[in-house]
Amino acid sequence: MDHFTYRDGILHAEDVPLPAIAEAVGTPAYVYSTATLTRHFRVFEDALAGLDHLICYSVKANSNLAVLRLLGSLGAGMDVVSGGEYRRARAAGIPGERIVFSGVGKTRDEMALALRDGIRQFNVESEPELLALSETASALGLTAPIALRVNPDVDARTHVKIATGKSENKFGIPLARARAVYAEAAALPGIAVVGVDVHIGSQLTDLAPFEAAFTRVADLVRDLRADGHAIARVDLGGGLGIPYRRANEAPPLPFDYGEVIRRTVGPLGCEIEIEPGRLIAGNAGLLLTRVIWLKHGEGRDFLIVDAAMNDLVRPAMYDAWHDIVPVAEPAPGAEMPLVDVVGPVCETGDTFARGRPLPPLGEGDLVAFRSAGAYGAVMASEYNSRPLVPEVLVNGDHFDVVRARPSFDEMLKRDSIPSWIPEIP
Repeated sequence: MDHFTYRDGILHAEDVPLPAIAEAVGTPAYVYSTATLTRHFRVFEDALAGLDHLICYSVKANSNLAVLRLLGSLGAGMDVVSGGEYRRARAAGIPGERIVFSGVGKTRDEMALALRDGIRQFNVESEPELLALSETASALGLTAPIALRVNPDVDARTHVKIATGKSENKFGIPLARARAVYAEAAALPGIAVVGVDVHIGSQLTDLAPFEAAFTRVADLVRDLRADGHAIARVDLGGGLGIPYRRANEAPPLPFDYGEVIRRTVGPLGCEIEIEPGRLIAGNAGLLLTRVIWLKHGEGRDFLIVDAAMNDLVRPAMYDAWHDIVPVAEPAPGAEMPLVDVVGPVCETGDTFARGRPLPPLGEGDLVAFRSAGAYGAVMASEYNSRPLVPEVLVNGDHFDVVRARPSFDEMLKRDSIPSWIPEIP
């Protein structure tokens, strides 16, 4: 469920008509709903009610400071995968003891930053990382709480580029090596073993892979406790999918996901950490864009909009689907010609949809790409020297710009020309 609905023939974000946002900030623009973000976080809280748990929002899904502050105010922790994301979480006001640091390539500088400023735990992905973390913590006279990320070799049945739990993926320590690496960790200075971590991928639409992975984690926890490790936490990662195609997709509900957690790791008596990102932010946002014009091609028509692949790269990168809807509600039974929805970037890959049925649209009409709140603005670039898209957060009947569109002067000032390059005659 989200809070983007038609009222009196116009698509609204909560109580704000989208044309009002387009008029105020221009297009393209990302628009987020406070009510939807709040609801999605609370759905996870309800799913884990009665279990000792912490929901660590996955910052990489949408790292806007306003989004982080909002979720933090609801009680969320944060899952970060870089020093920059760590700094964002702290800048949003998230205390260090509610931040989990994941990622396969943490640098020693990033480790030191988190150790000095506060961290809940590091999810360690390799033996070299473990040794580096021990050395870094020892040099600072501090102790690094850790969970080892194990790779359970479970097929997540998702897109190959976002699967992370198979043996051929770069993530985690093979399950068969886990007990030996835990023994190594327990003997290292500056290291405190606190838990076990697993994450098998993103946009999962089937609970069976979760159940298989969590069952293996539960067995590992029992083995580790038998080896003398005080395992107090299990971090189960994220990955629960959202319905991008609303007409024919129905991913599992967080409640059912919570039941899997209760069955598999609930009896361990551990504190449960989960790291949802997409399910909290995805359907809480849309990309608002305006039609430049309709171009009639040879055997197909192209609806050219002012958003482009640099603004929303998922279709170009993953062949991802986003429902595309007009902001002005079409009349019942309206004609729906097939069009290719494309952007202005000089790439054939700058295509959002092919052969999509849409009502007749033309220059100046507003269009919305749904389910764009996750992995949209965070993956945007300035390719073709296009300014980054602004982000807007709606709350009831008002909205705020939570990231402004940079001016061209601001973009140009980031570059510098060396003095040894002569003036152009």
